[in-house]
Amino acid sequence: MEIPADHKKEFEFIQGLTADLSEQVLIFPTSLNATMKIRRAITQDNISNDMLARIISAEPVLSAQILKLSNSAAFNPTGKTNTELRTATMRLGFMKVKNLTIAVGMKQLTEHKDLNKDISVLMEGLWNRSARVSAFSSVLAKTYTKLSAENAMLAGLLHDVGKFYILNRASHYQALFTSQRALWNLVDAWHSNIGAAILENWAVSDDIRNAVQNFGNREYTHRGSFDLTDVIFAADLLDAHFDERSKRKLNWDEVPIALTKFDLDEEKGEQLHVLMKAELDTFLSVVS
Repeated sequence: MEIPADHKKEFEFIQGLTADLSEQVLIFPTSLNATMKIRRAITQDNISNDMLARIISAEPVLSAQILKLSNSAAFNPTGKTNTELRTATMRLGFMKVKNLTIAVGMKQLTEHKDLNKDISVLMEGLWNRSARVSAFSSVLAKTYTKLSAENAMLAGLLHDVGKFYILNRASHYQALFTSQRALWNLVDAWHSNIGAAILENWAVSDDIRNAVQNFGNREYTHRGSFDLTDVIFAADLLDAHFDERSKRKLNWDEVPIALTKFDLDEEKGEQLHVLMKAELDTFLSVVS
């Protein structure tokens, strides 16, 4: 049977994505505002290592690149994987971090020039949502688990990285997508696997990569205490519930398993939302 023309184009698009994933360097835009603010902030004199790490944490692609470089043989002779941005910036040193920040930012700005306005707006909205999920993840980790809040925050920021990548590539295939619904159908179908492949390319730790790939799987189970997948899944559900534009509202009488693990109810959810907004304000303030 002959494949319909529209499906042929979609197949070609997916083939193009997977071919790009084999490249050594994957740098693509997420938030133009965050990129510009980080470039300005990195030029500050006498910036502390802690502030430097917090600034970098606002940009998922840059965060992953910093961690990847810090775990390379040249900077990590022990071979023990580091997942903390503060440790990574100390290991690399200010000048190396600054140079990489500028290089990644320039590449992202170049990519942004190729985006049409509609795609750029979608990506900026996606970054805002990722920041909220990141803040929820940090609060959940600190309140209910023994997991690193910093790792949870990074996992939350990276949880939709596949969507950023697909949207960026979609700008080169505008004729393929006749509506936003057609585009989002493809994004929803592919972003988890694409995101996991991107993080594997970046040598991001297994726990974060697994969380990106599994957080949307309602049948996901594991033994033992909380893992990052539990945290990201719960954070994603909570963010959708509290987002005024979302249709994914929770029924607190029948909450998903991802939330029952945390023994959450409506009152606790509201408390977490207050903590999340404070965490988000702190997160955003470092690049304001």
